[in-house]
Amino acid sequence: MSHPSPSNTAQDALKAADARRLILDGLSPVTGSERVELHAALERVLAQDVIAPLDVPMHDNSAMDGYAVRAEDLSAGSETMLTVVGSALAGHPFAACLGAGEAVRIMTGAVIPDGADAVVMQEIVRREDDRIFIPAGQQKGRNLRRAGEDLAAGSVALAAGRRCGPAELGLIASLGIGEVVVRRRLRVAFFSTGDELASIGQPLAPGAIYDSNRHTLSGALARLGCELLDLGIVPDRPAALEAAFAKAAGTADVVITSGGVSVGDADFIRELMARMGEVSFWKLAIKPGRPMAFGRIGDAVLFGLPGNPVATMVSFYQFVQDALLSLMGVTPLPPAARFAVRADFALRKPAGRVEYLRGRLLRDGTEPGVTLAGAQGSGMLRSMSEADCFIVLPEDCTSVQAGDTVFIQPFHGLVWRTGKRT
Repeated sequence: MSHPSPSNTAQDALKAADARRLILDGLSPVTGSERVELHAALERVLAQDVIAPLDVPMHDNSAMDGYAVRAEDLSAGSETMLTVVGSALAGHPFAACLGAGEAVRIMTGAVIPDGADAVVMQEIVRREDDRIFIPAGQQKGRNLRRAGEDLAAGSVALAAGRRCGPAELGLIASLGIGEVVVRRRLRVAFFSTGDELASIGQPLAPGAIYDSNRHTLSGALARLGCELLDLGIVPDRPAALEAAFAKAAGTADVVITSGGVSVGDADFIRELMARMGEVSFWKLAIKPGRPMAFGRIGDAVLFGLPGNPVATMVSFYQFVQDALLSLMGVTPLPPAARFAVRADFALRKPAGRVEYLRGRLLRDGTEPGVTLAGAQGSGMLRSMSEADCFIVLPEDCTSVQAGDTVFIQPFHGLVWRTGKRT
């Protein structure tokens, strides 16, 4: 991959890293919280630490099926014979204390009997009636799970700012906790702009197209657990757009628009944002998605995304999603997954901008590779459907040859779930 000296081709546009920093530096989490039942806490952000009221596990227990024994009975250099005096199952502990020369048949998860301090896995034990023969070399503490080993009573099980995924719900349930305090849902208003747009079910006039961006954004926002306010399609008329902005900013924490942020005669979004509030930037050194506005109207954070469908998705995942997570109170923000793979394509690009190509990972049994997923135009939404990753080409890259190393962001890493990206 070629990397020349920095270019001035995008000198009037903000770099991607600078844009992300500018967005995130000015955000604070929304206020307000509520107590919800555990089954309703999926994808919600904890407003308070979850404190363990008990040890997990509550008792020393067996890590596998085998025999609970006393380490002092075992021979270091020869086989040991012990007498089996009972059994311990999960939920049904052995009631007596283990004596010298005795063993207890034990199942995974069962409480370790009093007097025992090791578990010998059943695969290495030879049994004859009620006698077992254990090979030399077994050690004290082997195959035991200690009380409090996972969580000690009084410790922080989950810190405020963690988002509750399936694992978190299970962890909270294991503590016997049925309710948690979570931050209120982030309210997001969104609408599409353009006289050429039609809603699904309407007949298409000459030159019209169906609006896809609202459905893309609705899906992405729903995955984050936001409270959605869909304002539909707003025509390219300043009065209608101003009314939509006023309604959205008056009811939502975040306003997201698509279309109308470029420099065409019918592109009014940036001008209205500047008149009604403030615009921090409106042009980025990226492709696709160069025209993107960020600012505020009153207390609402505004994102004016480009109208081309792929550019809308790129802008959302690269800039908007982390901002929403920050506003939701997620702490810390999870780092974006980024992996080096082999390029199975060749292309040239101008220096001075980051390009986000749609790629498809190659799983052919050799080193990981990536190829382009169809046509790369910013209006080719099919390329997003056929892709499973972004191929990220940095500002100083001017060409890629087959076999070069490139960096990718898997889509499953962009859909944030539990506070960790994989």
